[in-house]
Amino acid sequence: MIPAEFEASIRELLGEEAGLFFEAMGREPVRGLRLTPGKAAPLPEGAGSPVPWYPGMYYLSMDSDAGKTPLHEAGAYYLQEPSAAVPPAVLVPQPGERVLDLCAAPGGKATALAALAPEALVIANEIVADRSRILSSNVERLGCANMAVLNESPDRLARQWPELFDAVLVDAPCSGEGMFRRHPETIAEWTPDSPLSCARRQKAILESAAQLVRPGGRLCYSTCTFDRRENEGQIADFLAAHPDFTAADFSLPGLGDSQDGCLRLWPHRCAGEGHFVALLHKAGDPAPERRDPSPLGGLPAPDRGTRQEAEKLLSALLDEPAHANAEFMNGLWQVPARMPDLKGLRVLRPGLRLLHRQNRLLLPDHALSHALRARLRVELDEEQCRRYLHGETLELPGQEDGWTQVMSCGVALGWGKMTQGTLKNHYPKGLRK
Repeated sequence: MIPAEFEASIRELLGEEAGLFFEAMGREPVRGLRLTPGKAAPLPEGAGSPVPWYPGMYYLSMDSDAGKTPLHEAGAYYLQEPSAAVPPAVLVPQPGERVLDLCAAPGGKATALAALAPEALVIANEIVADRSRILSSNVERLGCANMAVLNESPDRLARQWPELFDAVLVDAPCSGEGMFRRHPETIAEWTPDSPLSCARRQKAILESAAQLVRPGGRLCYSTCTFDRRENEGQIADFLAAHPDFTAADFSLPGLGDSQDGCLRLWPHRCAGEGHFVALLHKAGDPAPERRDPSPLGGLPAPDRGTRQEAEKLLSALLDEPAHANAEFMNGLWQVPARMPDLKGLRVLRPGLRLLHRQNRLLLPDHALSHALRARLRVELDEEQCRRYLHGETLELPGQEDGWTQVMSCGVALGWGKMTQGTLKNHYPKGLRK
């Protein structure tokens, strides 16, 4: 049951169009599927026409079980509501940039940013600990080697990293009105006071974001709600308080042009749920980048012996280069270039985990299997995939002995170790189905 106060606010916003809006709210919600670059795989059953505003994204039928397939576990695609892909398409990260997603869980927008510019550094932050772990898991599943994951407050990051980022995304916590069709249970959580209380929190997050953007940089703000106080009103208040920022207009295929840097997605006007996005530019020219006194984010580099051992293992294991340049959390990591100082911050992932220690041994990490191509690979059929994801040992005669990348339709699921025709299962126990 739509709250009367919400209905009144929509009628005020849309006038004669309100009837079309409420008619659309009674229809089936919209689903989408975003392919992961570099993980070429067939589209699952239920995938339809391309989403016009984001490359490699397709509409997905509501009855599709694409989220339950081995290819989903392999990170071949990410299930994402199509409107949620708009902010990354507006921010448009560029190679070599530092990009920050300040409120990133569960990771759809952050991993989209990383996919759009694999040579950029993308830092995905989430203040809620449980949600940050979900974010980290999705970054690993999609094989994003150019990302770090943090569990920090926006104001803490603003103090540590002032004017450091070329582009910052604030997908702000909001009253969620745009999700009423997709998640009807959220209607019961909404109150007439929800937009105002959310607007106060959004304002505080935007204050931190403003400090994080470098001169000449970009700030993208988005919500999945309709209330003006959380959307155009929030942007107007921000611009009044920050004269160094200006609205920047943009255009997207299938959605048209923004007005004063703002664009609304209405479910009766486009094939997507309710969303709002704004793009702002910060005045000034970027200062010459200072030489970072703490390369690798301040993480320790492996000692010579460990580095040599890692290089030997990785060169024998992989078909492409990897560099174990940092130690962190009982593992060896490939930390991307231009990583800012991580000292004192709650870090879940400082890059791509290549190897982890088990007793005194270095073993290939699950994250590595999803990011880079191994020398030895074995393709499994549907039943074998099911058994592998369950944690079973498989008999696969005729395969070369050694660490082997286990594949489904050419996309990696994880590691196994072949010994005389038997594949010992190294799929993480916490992920087994």
